[in-house]
Amino acid sequence: MTLPMSWNDWAQHDGVALAARVRKGELTAKELASQAAAGIAKVDPALSGVVEVFEDAIADPGKDTNLAGPFAGLPFLMKDLGPTMKGRLQEMGSLLMRGNRATADTFLTAKMRQAGLNLIGRTTTPEFGVCSSADNPAVYVTRNPWNTDYTTCGSSAGSAAMVAAGVVPIAHATDGGGSIRIPAGVNGNIGLKVSRGVFSLAPHLSDLTGLVSIQGCQSRSVRDTAVFVDACRGPASGEFMPFWTSPEPYQDMIKRDPGPLKIALSHQWGDYRATPQIASELERVGRFLEGLGHRVDYALPAIDYRAAFDAQTTCYISNFAVVIGNMLAARGLDRPPADLVEPVNIRIWEAGRHTSFAERARMQAVFNTTSRGFGTFFEEWDIILTPITALPTPKVGTVEYLTISDNPSVLDWFGNLWRNFAFTPLANLCGIPAISLPLAEHENGLPLGIQAQARQANDGLLLQLAAQIERAVGGQWNSGRKPRVHVANG
Repeated sequence: MTLPMSWNDWAQHDGVALAARVRKGELTAKELASQAAAGIAKVDPALSGVVEVFEDAIADPGKDTNLAGPFAGLPFLMKDLGPTMKGRLQEMGSLLMRGNRATADTFLTAKMRQAGLNLIGRTTTPEFGVCSSADNPAVYVTRNPWNTDYTTCGSSAGSAAMVAAGVVPIAHATDGGGSIRIPAGVNGNIGLKVSRGVFSLAPHLSDLTGLVSIQGCQSRSVRDTAVFVDACRGPASGEFMPFWTSPEPYQDMIKRDPGPLKIALSHQWGDYRATPQIASELERVGRFLEGLGHRVDYALPAIDYRAAFDAQTTCYISNFAVVIGNMLAARGLDRPPADLVEPVNIRIWEAGRHTSFAERARMQAVFNTTSRGFGTFFEEWDIILTPITALPTPKVGTVEYLTISDNPSVLDWFGNLWRNFAFTPLANLCGIPAISLPLAEHENGLPLGIQAQARQANDGLLLQLAAQIERAVGGQWNSGRKPRVHVANG
């Protein structure tokens, strides 16, 4: 098959640039879809990041997509979790959910289609999005394109791998505790978790009933993320809370540098501390930001971190227990079948299904005090900067982080997660925005994301800072390196 672009040319275009070429008549949406499908065929055998390609969306991008939208038919991969697509399977990384087919588009799916995104396939996720990697040999094992001995982390595993490997410039992702930012940081992508009250979870949840769950994307350019947010944000009818608005589109805001910012560095949150090498990378990025005119020092919100992580754990256990319970009820089952549901998820269901209102009320009281503590901190500081992880990227098959683990204690299992992924979940608890940027490296050369967090509704400031950095590095994220497994290689 003759492709419209060389792979090097394809990989050098972000989504906005490809859409511009479609509008100029230089390319068609069908040609973009065919190139993306060829990219999947080229790299996915090594990465296992795509569950299904929708051949009808490749053949006819305009069938369900508004080609006049800002992305003009850009091929886009959907994480197999969260927003549903009418008539498409959504199996959530679970053997239990095999054959589960959606009857309707959700609100955000419709927003994506209206934005001109051509939804061409589904990407991998761990079962129900619970654990840190899509790494169950009975379902699929998604591998890191920088080194396939290592995991992509998750839960937006396949989307992260496909963006990093150059298959698509932007893909769908979700974040309930770091699942946009962690795989972005591990795979060398940009990953923004927006504030609570930006993307709608309608009709199944709201930003209050969902509490920590956020929708978003993985991308390789700041402007792709900015345009995605501009096009897809906003409430559906009947939301429980007001949604944030911006005084101007983010795609315009990012063309200006922010003023001098007060940036706080932190590599220890309560009991959880980054390795010395990771801490040194954070300090190096801090010095770089000083060179851009920002004031940088070490500081930390004054909160009870142990109580905050305990409350976050209660939230996850009780939330996922309800999710699993609803799936069982829909199938007439009394308990999760051991041959269809991963063992830690069964234990989460057992631990959380009888969570009382009083326990949830105590959890929410800690959410309140934690959020107030962060809010007070942001009265003095503009940004908190942390590593995206505290420890090196795990190798494939590191079972202690996976829901196929035989760890009998759910609390101990979550403790293992927090030791590595301590710096992301409290942003979900507080509803504040956070972004992972590909600015650092582990000792073995794998990407290490650096995370910036800001006060609630200051998503635009994070994007402005990210765009300033992008200009300062000449657009060369990851120091201009690309992964071993990449469409432009070989």
